[in-house]
Amino acid sequence: MRKKRVAIMVDQMYQVLEVWYPYYRLKEQGVDVDLVAAEARTSYPSKEGYPCVSDVAARDADPGAYDAMIVPGGFAPDFMRRSGEVIAFASAMVDAGKIVAAICHGGWLLCSTRAFRNRKATCFMAIKDDIVNAGAHYIDAECVVDGNLITARKPDDLPAFCRAILKALEV
Repeated sequence: MRKKRVAIMVDQMYQVLEVWYPYYRLKEQGVDVDLVAAEARTSYPSKEGYPCVSDVAARDADPGAYDAMIVPGGFAPDFMRRSGEVIAFASAMVDAGKIVAAICHGGWLLCSTRAFRNRKATCFMAIKDDIVNAGAHYIDAECVVDGNLITARKPDDLPAFCRAILKALEV
């Protein structure tokens, strides 16, 4: 069986738990994980200053090589959606029907794709209107799975979020 591979999107002001909890949980299950950002080999500080060095630039990331994409929150998604290459990669993952997971403010990046059109989803309450305007039917639940779209509200929801991702990956 082919080893699974996941892209975790990163940028400055990311929420620490929403990057590192899924990162290590996936690695525990034998999944290959790449940190994908606007630029490769760049250090992106979290909201608290904790560094995260990207592995791959979005322009060089091949959506066909990944089984899933995770978009963490914090304020990072607002920076992510300022990069045409990041939006192009995220859109390609959505359009290819890959597993797309977003937690907290992660939905901000997905608003720049077709991910939410006619789909059930959740997010941090502050961006509820954004995902609704992008086509989502908002549900206030710790984790919402609608086909290949997996969403969660906040760091407290990480256990359910990661279980849903692992189930979707079948690992």
